[in-house]
Amino acid sequence: MSNRLAQVKQLEERLKKAKNQWTRLDAKRTLLQEQLAEKMQELDSYFETIDTYEKARVLLQQSAEYAREQAKQQIEALVTNALQYVFGPLFSFQIELEEHGNKAVAEFYVVSEYEGIKVKTRPQDSRGGGVVDIVTLALRVALIETIQPKRVGPLLLDEPGKHVSGDYVLYLYEFLKSLSTMFNRQIIMITHNYHLAQSGDLAYEVAIKDGVSEVAKIDNT
Repeated sequence: MSNRLAQVKQLEERLKKAKNQWTRLDAKRTLLQEQLAEKMQELDSYFETIDTYEKARVLLQQSAEYAREQAKQQIEALVTNALQYVFGPLFSFQIELEEHGNKAVAEFYVVSEYEGIKVKTRPQDSRGGGVVDIVTLALRVALIETIQPKRVGPLLLDEPGKHVSGDYVLYLYEFLKSLSTMFNRQIIMITHNYHLAQSGDLAYEVAIKDGVSEVAKIDNT
């Protein structure tokens, strides 16, 4: 009888260890899944950014020389305006065009000034992800406004400036308002930033409760 009790106790200990190991492995699996989802989102954002840059390059490459210079100036002005609106007057956007054979090749740079010294870097190498977000956003708007025939309708923005730090969210909101006024376009935006959502004329919060989406209007008064 005592042997059986000892065996039962031993089995219970093994079961307890197995459960603890399973719990640890399950927690690790959940963490890895969350990390994978985050990396996939970052990868999607990266490809969206690259796609925007390539479309701008193609626009500049295919334009005739005079139209190309006009498009270059318009894009530089809009992106510079965006950077200065959000990050201050020491930032600007510069496009460099070089002729390679019969084709113009465009390279994009963010120029920032620190203690009187100007530093020129590619957008992805500039200070933090927020700069890339603003450059990409402004480039997309510039493409919409430059491409002919001109496209009409609202601007649809998915997580604009999601890497912009909280200190600059107010300035991002002001820039979006200026875009809406400047180009006479409604802006429809999806964002997880509650302060940015509250800045809209009309805003709704979507929450999932017990697997069901619930929509509630955000009071912006």
